[in-house]
Order: sequence, then structure tokens, then C-alpha cells
Amino acid sequence: MKGIIGAICGDIIGSTHEFNPGKTKDFSLYNRKSIFTDDTVMTLAIANWLVEDKRSKDVLIRNLQYFGNLYPNAGYGGMFMQWIQEEDPEPYGSWANGSAMRVSPCAWVAESLKEAQDLAYMSAAVTHDHPEGIKGALATSDAIYLARCGADKDEIKTHIEVRYEYDLNRTVDEIRPYYSFDVSCAGSVPESIICFLEGDSFEDVIRNAVSLGGDADTQAAIAGSIASAYYDVPKKIAYKAIHRLDYTLLNVFIDFEEKFM
Repeated sequence: MKGIIGAICGDIIGSTHEFNPGKTKDFSLYNRKSIFTDDTVMTLAIANWLVEDKRSKDVLIRNLQYFGNLYPNAGYGGMFMQWIQEEDPEPYGSWANGSAMRVSPCAWVAESLKEAQDLAYMSAAVTHDHPEGIKGALATSDAIYLARCGADKDEIKTHIEVRYEYDLNRTVDEIRPYYSFDVSCAGSVPESIICFLEGDSFEDVIRNAVSLGGDADTQAAIAGSIASAYYDVPKKIAYKAIHRLDYTLLNVFIDFEEKFM
């Protein structure tokens, strides 16, 4: 499988490691505590926006607020929790990685790199309008779109380095010993992209991301969203994630798949 399933798998696999970090790639992908979190909820909120009307900012905001309130305990940041309650919500200057964790549907809907960037910008800017918040979403979306269109890893790496000035000349082994929990785009998106660049399969990419010992579910969602455009997600990994979605989220996933995939 390919598509937004990569972000969903990464989130659910990483969910048991976010507050129980381990600096190893040797772990069980799923266990009885593996659950979807805000990464999956917001990814599917973006997916539902795109199904309904990708040109409408109002529809985008409505979906983010609706799904945020439907799953109030999914693990959102404090500012976002306030935002979903507001009658006339305004962006709040966030530079956090929530913009990148939810962006993957934009890259699958777009018919050009420019459209992917426009949709990614729109998806981020309603909340994460800080330049770093925008950059994280755009870099992630660009990587997904390029991988989807057949670019190799060197081409993706060069594009991200030149356009977004991220330092991708590090290895997972170099990052891991000194890395800690970081929710900023600047401090987590480049590392997530490196996890993709260094991985040799979808599963290996996810293991790289979790092994950093940082914001595991979000970084695995970001890395997984890119990896699922480059590799096939094994059915046994995909189905275990899909089976953990509830009826509402599963229907959004199916609707998006049917319309765009």
C-alpha cells in the first residue's frame, strides 16, 4: 500500500514510545497499547477537507476544529486545544511539528509540485503560521510529492537542502546519542527526513524514527508519510494500523482512498 497510511502507521507504532523513549531499533512494532493519536486525527481531518473542498479555507478550519473536538484527548498542544474552541480562530504563530505531521494528504491530492506546496501552505497557515511551521509542512509535502513522482533519494535530499536549507548531511547513528524530545519543526522535521533517507524499507524508516528517542509518534508519522510514497507499506503493518481506527476515522480514510488513490 501507498499513501497517507504511512503517516497513520508511523503514529500508531510510535504512540507507545513518545513518553517511553528508547535508543534502539529493536522493538515490537505494535502492542496492546498502540493507539492512534493527534497525528492520525489531524491527518484525517486534512484528508476530509480535501475530499470536501480543497480550495476552501473555511472548510479546512471546520474540519480541524470538528475532528479536534471529536477526539479531545488525542494529545494536542495547549494552544491548539484553545484554537479548536474558538468561534473565529486565528493562527497563533506556532513553529511546532503539528503542521508537518498532518500534511501528507496534500501531497497525494496535488497534480503538481506547486499545487502540493500551495495546499501544504494552506493546511499549515491556519494555525502554524510561523515561518518554521510553514517550512516544516512544505518540506515534508515536497518530499512526499517528489517520492510519489519517482524521484530518487539523492534528488529529494538535494531539493530539500537547497529549497529549505535543512541540514541533511547527518546519519541516524550520529543524531541518536544526543537527541532528545523536540516538538519544533526545526528540531524534528530534518531528523525525520534523514530517517527516511537512510532507511532501506518502510519498516526500517519507522524504526529509525522511533529509535531517535524523541517525539516518536510524530517523527514516525512524518518519516512514514514520506516512506509510504517511496516504498510499499507491507500489508501486515498497514492492516494492524487500520484495525485500530474507529468507525469515523476509518470512513474518512476509505473516502480519501476512493477519491484520490
